[in-house]
Amino acid sequence: MNRLARLRVEDIQAWIGEVHLLDRKGQTPYYIPVLNRVNPDVFALQIHCLEGEILSWGDETVTFPLMSVIKPFLLLYLLNHLGEDAVFRRVGKQASSYPFNSLTQLQEDSGFPRNPLINSGAITLADLLGGETPESRCENLLLWLNKMGNCQLFLDRSVLESVHSYPNVHNQALSLELEKNGYISHRYLALETYNRICCLSGKIADLANLGKLILAAPFSEIILEIMTNCGLYEASEKFAIEVGFPTKSGVSGALLSILSDEGVIACYSPLLNEQGNSVLGLDLLTKLSNFFKEI
Repeated sequence: MNRLARLRVEDIQAWIGEVHLLDRKGQTPYYIPVLNRVNPDVFALQIHCLEGEILSWGDETVTFPLMSVIKPFLLLYLLNHLGEDAVFRRVGKQASSYPFNSLTQLQEDSGFPRNPLINSGAITLADLLGGETPESRCENLLLWLNKMGNCQLFLDRSVLESVHSYPNVHNQALSLELEKNGYISHRYLALETYNRICCLSGKIADLANLGKLILAAPFSEIILEIMTNCGLYEASEKFAIEVGFPTKSGVSGALLSILSDEGVIACYSPLLNEQGNSVLGLDLLTKLSNFFKEI
C-alpha cells in the first residue's frame, strides 16, 4: 500500500495552515547574507508518488539553493563513478552528535570524516570529483544530475558571491584538518568545489525529481540508510525514531524525504531551527508520519 497515494489535498492544506500559524520561531542563516534576507513566508511543497501522481502546494516558481541537500547526490554521483571502496575509504557512515560543521568531531576521529552528510565529509567527497578546477568539477556534477534526474538545476552566482562574502572559518578549519591528515589532496580545490555545489539551485519540482533519482539508483539502500542516520545532523536519531523518513536538510530551508517504494516529499521553507533544519518542513513531516500511523 502506497501511503503517499492515500493523502488528501484537504488534509495537507490544513496541516500547512496549522504549521504556518505556529512556526514563527525559526531564523535564517546570518552567515550567508542573501539567505538571511529571503522572505520568511515563502513556501513550496511537492509530493511525487511512484505511481505518477504529483501533489503541489505553495510557490512552484520560487528558486532556492540546495545547500546541504546536494550532499546525498554528491555521494550518489561518486558511488556511480568510483564505487563503494573508493568512496568509503575517504569517509565513514556513522552518525554524529556534534553540529554539522564541528571541528571537534573531526579531531576526535583523527581527521577521518564521520559521514558524507556533515561538512567535513562533503568537503572530502568534493575532492574526489573529476576536473581540474572547482568550476569544471561543479559543472560535471550539475550536468549529470540534470541529465539523470530530469532537472534544470543551475549555479546561482548571487548565492555563491554571498557565500564568498562571509568567510566560513569553520569550513576552512575543517579543510585544513582534512588536508593535514591526508584525506584531501588540495584544500582550496576541495573547499571551493564544495562551496559551488552547495549553490546549485532549482525549483521544488527539481528537488522532487532528484529524490526520485535516488529511489531508482543501484546504491539507494546505502544512501537512504545514511540519510536516516545522518541527514538532519544531531537531530537525526530523534527524528528517525519519531518520524522515520530518510531525510536531508539544507540551510536554505530545503528539505527532502524519500520513502522507499512510495515516493518523495520535497519542501522549501527558509526559517530554521537551531540545528539548521527547516522548522515548517520538519513539522509537516511529523504530521505526515502521524497520519500514516493512523491508516
